Formats: sequence, structure tokens, C-alpha cells
Amino acid sequence: MPNDTTAELVAAINEAAKGVSARWDRAYYMEKARNNEAPTELYDAMAEAGLFALGVPEEVGGAGGGIVATAAVVEALSRAGTPPMLYSLTSFARHTIVRHGTPGQIEAHVVPSLTGERKICFAVTEPDAGTNTFAMRTRARRQSDGSYLLSGQKVFISGADQADHMLIVARTTPASEVKSKSEGISLFVAPTNTPGITMQAMAIDWQAPEQQFSVSFDDVVLPPETLIGEEGRGLASMFDSMNGERIVVAAWALGLGYYALGKAVAYAKERAPWGAPIGSYQGVAHPLARAYAQLEAARTMMYQAAEVFDSGGNAGAQANMAKYLASEAADAAIDAAIQAHGGAAFDAESDVVSLWPMIRLLRIAPINNEMVLNYISERVLHLPRSY
Repeated sequence: MPNDTTAELVAAINEAAKGVSARWDRAYYMEKARNNEAPTELYDAMAEAGLFALGVPEEVGGAGGGIVATAAVVEALSRAGTPPMLYSLTSFARHTIVRHGTPGQIEAHVVPSLTGERKICFAVTEPDAGTNTFAMRTRARRQSDGSYLLSGQKVFISGADQADHMLIVARTTPASEVKSKSEGISLFVAPTNTPGITMQAMAIDWQAPEQQFSVSFDDVVLPPETLIGEEGRGLASMFDSMNGERIVVAAWALGLGYYALGKAVAYAKERAPWGAPIGSYQGVAHPLARAYAQLEAARTMMYQAAEVFDSGGNAGAQANMAKYLASEAADAAIDAAIQAHGGAAFDAESDVVSLWPMIRLLRIAPINNEMVLNYISERVLHLPRSY
């Protein structure tokens, strides 16, 4: 169970989030998804409620709370069926900037994000590299004036059209010229409307207001001040924040899992084609009960991971296990919800099967669960590596 301080913070955030989701609810979210429109009103309401400021240290103007607060915001809104994806991405990006950016970069990018003015997407995945970030081909070549010339392509970049800035991962030294494959990779943050950056929507229907994009960089000029941290050490900087990402994604999955389960429980209490509610049948009740137990266990791991992360400890094992357990539990919850609803689950008005694409995707993204299991087997159990 979360400690008392965490429990109090989570409860307070839940109350604030209720005020947002009461007005900008699942129906609003799905309308935006159908129309490929940004959920601007949702994000404005979040900023007004102070939710965007949570998770950022008070010394740089934020409301504090660490990754515990960020996860609580994402979980609360996901439980309402309105996962704030661009908030999640911005939170991950600004954490990297807070840890590795200059005071000027923090002022330029983190401070405006506290009011929702600055939203940042994340560009790392490439068509041929996939989860093997070391094999990326996007290249940033340093010029004589200190600027960088960026060329390459990224795919599955969520919300690229809604974000005003992009955190970009690129090679500044070719893999063939470094001793370790993790060297020679750098991070940059740049406006999405920088000349040479073009984006094309991908045909991915995951029932969300945010689309996925293929983003191309055609000799994009990046000024020296766009480099975050030390050149060639970007991957180390990014991995330094990855555990936070795992925790926030776990919160996202958990919230949606609870939302799906809630719909199924309500339906099972009312649906009674044979006289008694179908929820009284163990064939219906047990999968729902099992899913709830799995969600609760994953939630405990998630907040434990968040507490370790915020205390400065190595949360790698807990964060990865939280992501794995949460996404698998959410998948079990939506499967049980679909089965409980029967054919009604596929009626658009029930809004049940429409939850499945996003929940299922979270077993794959931002890192697939097989790679998470590789981490656990290699780093925790110390088993030999197979790849």
C-alpha cells in the first residue's frame, strides 16, 4: 500500500481531477477522438486546476509532488476515461529538462508547461530500429557555428500536431565511431514548426484525440541552445528519466482498467435475461474479481515504484514491474468487460470495445512487455542475456 503521505496526496489530486472530468468527460473525449480534434478544453481545465504544475519541483516554480503526483493525475483522469496523453508526454520531457537542462532551458520550456502553455511530444522510435534505440539512424551533425543539422525520420510520434515542441533523440556520432553503442546519442528540444520538420498522420485507429505521426527531418537547423545536457550523453540522460515514464504509463493503464471494470460491474448488476443479474453467475463474476485483484496489486507496485523514484533510489525493477503488471491487469479487465457485455460490448453506444485498442496498445508501448521481462530477467534475476 502507498505510505500515508502518498495516500493523502493521491486523494487530494483525485478531488481536483473530479472537477475536471465532471465537465470534460468521456463523451467529450470520444467526440474529440472522432473528429481528430485536440482536447483543448480538457487541458485548459487541468491547467486551471493546477494539475499541470504538479510533479515539477517547487524550486523551479512547480507544485512539487514528484512522480507520485504525476502518476496520480494520470490515473485519476484515466479512471474517468479521459487519459491526458499530451500531459503525460510533457511531464516526461520536462523531467529530463529539469534534471539535465540549463537554467535558461528550464525557464524556456518547463516554466511555460506549468500552465499548459508549453506542450512537448517525444520523438525517439524509428521505422527500422523499433525498440532498439541504439540502432537509430536520425543524425544531428554539428556545424562550424555550433548549430546542428538534423536529418532522419521518426514514427509513432503521438500528438505531434498538438504539441508546440518536440524532444528529439538523434545520433551526433555514428554507431560505427563509438566504443559503446549507448554513446554518441544526444537530446534536442525544438519547436514543431521549425523549418524542415514535416509530419504525416499514420492510419492508426486507437480511439483517442491524439493521432500518431511519421515525422521527417530534412536538414533541420537546430541552434546550440536546443541541445539538452551533454552532447553524446543523451541516451544516459533519457534513461535516467525512463523509470518515471514506466510509472506514468502504469498509471495510464490502471486508470483505463478500472474504468473498463467499472462499466462491466455496473452492467453485470443490471443485466438479467434469466431473472437473476448476470453478476451472480461465477462465470461472469470471477473474471471481474480476478481483474480487480490484479489491478489493485499493480497499483500497489506503481506507487511503491513512485516513492522509490522520488526518494532518489534506483526504481528500475519496481518501475518496470509496475508497467508490466498494470498493462496486463488492464488488458484482463477490458477482456472481462467485453465478455460480460457480450454482443452489447460491440455497440458503439456502450463504449466498451472502443476502450480495447488503447488498453491493448499499452502492452506494446512505449516499450513492449517482452522487453520489460528481459529487463527483469537480466537485471533482477541475473539470468544470461539472449539477444
